[in-house]
Amino acid sequence: MRKKKISKKNQRLILNLFKNNKNKLFNFKQISSKIGIKDSNEKNEVIKILNILHSSNRIFKEKEGKYKYLEVVKNYEEGTIEITNSGNGYLLMSGKDIFISKQNINKALNNDVVKVYIFKRRDKKENISGEVVEILKRSKQEYVGILSKRKEFGFVLTRGPKMYTDIFVSENEIKKAKEGEKVVVKITEWPERAQSPFGKIIKVLGKPGDINVEMDEILYDYNLPNKFSNEIISSAQSIDKRILKSEIKKRRDFRQTLTFTIDPFSAKDFDDAISYKLLDDGIIEVGIHIADVSYYVKENSLLDNEAYKRATSVYLVDRVVPMLPEILSNNLCSLKPKEDKYTFSAVFNIDEKGKILSEWFGRTVINSNKRFTYAEVQKIIETKNNYIDSNTSLTNESYNISNEILQAILDLNKKAKLYRRERLSKGALSFDRVEIGFKLNKKKEPLNVEFKSSKEANKLVEEFMLLANKKVATFVEKQKPKKSFLYRVHDYPDDDKIKNLKEVVNTFGYELDISGKKLTKSLNTLLKNIKGKAEQNMIDTLVLRCMSKAIYTTNNIGHYGLAFDNYTHFTSPIRRYPDILTHRLLQHYIDGKKNLDQNILEEACVHSSYKEQLSTKAERASIKYMQIKYMEDKIGKKFKGVISGVTDRGIYVEIIENKCEGMISIKDINDDQYFFDQRKHQLEGYTFGNKYKLGDTINIIVKKADIINRYLDFSILN
Repeated sequence: MRKKKISKKNQRLILNLFKNNKNKLFNFKQISSKIGIKDSNEKNEVIKILNILHSSNRIFKEKEGKYKYLEVVKNYEEGTIEITNSGNGYLLMSGKDIFISKQNINKALNNDVVKVYIFKRRDKKENISGEVVEILKRSKQEYVGILSKRKEFGFVLTRGPKMYTDIFVSENEIKKAKEGEKVVVKITEWPERAQSPFGKIIKVLGKPGDINVEMDEILYDYNLPNKFSNEIISSAQSIDKRILKSEIKKRRDFRQTLTFTIDPFSAKDFDDAISYKLLDDGIIEVGIHIADVSYYVKENSLLDNEAYKRATSVYLVDRVVPMLPEILSNNLCSLKPKEDKYTFSAVFNIDEKGKILSEWFGRTVINSNKRFTYAEVQKIIETKNNYIDSNTSLTNESYNISNEILQAILDLNKKAKLYRRERLSKGALSFDRVEIGFKLNKKKEPLNVEFKSSKEANKLVEEFMLLANKKVATFVEKQKPKKSFLYRVHDYPDDDKIKNLKEVVNTFGYELDISGKKLTKSLNTLLKNIKGKAEQNMIDTLVLRCMSKAIYTTNNIGHYGLAFDNYTHFTSPIRRYPDILTHRLLQHYIDGKKNLDQNILEEACVHSSYKEQLSTKAERASIKYMQIKYMEDKIGKKFKGVISGVTDRGIYVEIIENKCEGMISIKDINDDQYFFDQRKHQLEGYTFGNKYKLGDTINIIVKKADIINRYLDFSILN
């Protein structure tokens, strides 16, 4: 007896039903009803069709008897692979990332651009997985590791959290490097059957644990430059350093207007100054004057190409790696007092209530009357008098400021408070995060951990820089026809992370309203309520992790964190390349010139955002290293800490007095057997029910400070 053929019509109807209801589950009875089948024989055919569609990966069996549409996945995808600590990887996609097991990574390294074959079958959670079939571009060729020599060859030990292999080096490629030294090795090839890549040593950094060596390693790890080539230095030295009368005539002259800079004590690159002039009827003229770097760094010059490549200055604990050679960053462009300087300015007339009555943008010349530190200005704001004592003074000598400067600083602070209050009322986030710093000795070793908080003097400068950045962006945004421009944007927070944050802060007794427009106000209330508490730093960090990363782009979506519709970076061209671009674009449009190619500008935005993120990671790595270095002589000492993270491997604890974070392995908590409750962010004992949860205060002993691998181990003090 011949088997009855499956109806193609019914097969098509069933598949279309799934396609049109992609997120719904159906069993055979529901499908039969939907397509109008009542006959029992035809219902049996529906079951057969479901089996065919399931075996051909057109539908997915969610649970026994219930099916759901399975999206057809392209066979291949290209993108950047991120290697995790476990050795597995993810192909980073705009939608859902593609999982790649360590067996299928096939010699791809972290951040390589790869081609991945996508498996047709998905797991029970509908996760997509794949296999690397081609490495399109290596993210980096050079790695830092410790040389381990054998008789006729060696290995550079490069294994780490995101690097799963060491690098083989033949005897003739070891050169003069010695056993145990930290070296830079360049991968030259990875033969088909070799377990490790082959390389050659190109530089010896020195002895592991030496601070200069470790900081150099951090720069190499993040593919960041260290020094300028002789060609770049020569190019900077050849720049005409004269302030020319012919150039001054083209600029608005502020040299007779009261002008000053406000910077940290250790600053050398002064890229912004503020001028203050009292007009009639209580109106003031405020100028935000920014170093005119684009005058000296000509487009497409050697210096410009180098600045573009670097994109930002890098601030490690013990050094600054500048974007521009020091002859520019610390001298020619730096707005030093009592020197004529070329600037690019945003000038506003402001009434007593802080309302902007007029605005002007353009090239200027200034001569700063005075260099202030934040501490000096803070003293003026707090005391409201002219006297600066020797303990506060930059020169360690007491002095008096003029009544004109006193009035200017107090009035500017009054206006800054108005602008800050207005921003917060419109939904800006108020982060008063404590920054970690270190007091170093002559050998750059950390003597003390210092905490830097933002005071009124810092906020005074911040508000006027924000004002300039916002107004420049708004000026260009209003141009008709629409102009291509560089914006600094910040998207809305991640919904899932916000929900998780709500769960965490609820365990501390804090409320968080995550509904719509109430979120920002609720976040600000939370940030205010945790100020000074043991859990502040941990919750501050969790809130920051909920936020999207601020980036540069030509697509203006506004800035969530600042509550601005239009925002750019205009105020720091000595240390940020996007600000140089902003100056060029602004002058280009002021001159009435035609629109620029948006695609080229977007490419610069993507590059600058990427380099900024690398720089931030390097800065954090240098802080982490210094924290471990600081704790090196404190083995066996007792501290009070806050549980800052909980995983299935153990708990992370941040010491309250110095913010140093270490781990307590779950294996070392031996008063019970513990399991990880991910939903409650805690470890819980099987037998006695003891709990270690996020935010708990506990006493610890420092067990180990591993300088080479950069981690701290703690033990619980019973």
